[in-house]
Amino acid sequence: MPASAPAAGAELARLTDIHKTYLQGAVAVDALRGIDLTIAPGEMLAICGPSGSGKSTLLNIIGLLDEPTEGSMVLGGQRVMDLTRNARADLRRAALGFIFQSFNLVPVLSALENVLLPLRLRGKLAHGDKARAQQLLSRVGLSAHMGARPDRMSGGQRQRVAIARALIGQPQLVVADEPTANLDSANSMLVMDLLASLRRELGTTFVFSTHDNRILGHMTRIVHLRDGRIAVEDR
Repeated sequence: MPASAPAAGAELARLTDIHKTYLQGAVAVDALRGIDLTIAPGEMLAICGPSGSGKSTLLNIIGLLDEPTEGSMVLGGQRVMDLTRNARADLRRAALGFIFQSFNLVPVLSALENVLLPLRLRGKLAHGDKARAQQLLSRVGLSAHMGARPDRMSGGQRQRVAIARALIGQPQLVVADEPTANLDSANSMLVMDLLASLRRELGTTFVFSTHDNRILGHMTRIVHLRDGRIAVEDR
């Protein structure tokens, strides 16, 4: 069953005329060339394209991990380029969650401790944080593995820990960089079914970079990049 799109006209983020230029030695490389993109609340948006098309660069800008050379971005009503570096970091911690293809779990921490880590990095845990982390791990099917370390879990289980960690701060937007790249077909579909279900339950917005055509049926919208520009957009 195809994913249902959010209501037209709603807006969580807007990118306008985004350019990104890198220097490779003395040569300027245009990674992004005039990207205009609006992200709606509750959307599952895939950014696709071949290697070198600019999808990772665009994802990093959406996730406030990189800054454009030119252009503007509004996230949750805030003009990102007008913020100080510290204010931008605060917005990233408050509004965004991240899922990485390599999971990025701390090997010496248990699943529960890994999920709580983003909150610990903000300061002292609040009342109810541990219970929420336990609830999220149960929701992703890991109630029996809360005390397990990553080396005792399969790839699919580690990615589910990473999903719970991305959601612990109740973000408006989760940025997922090739979340199925290190998973087999069965686990890829399990992870995507889980994310689609969480989107419906929580109203979370997800933006993916991917070259995995198997997961595109879960998306509400697909943007194809070519040479740093949006070439095709499918709804």
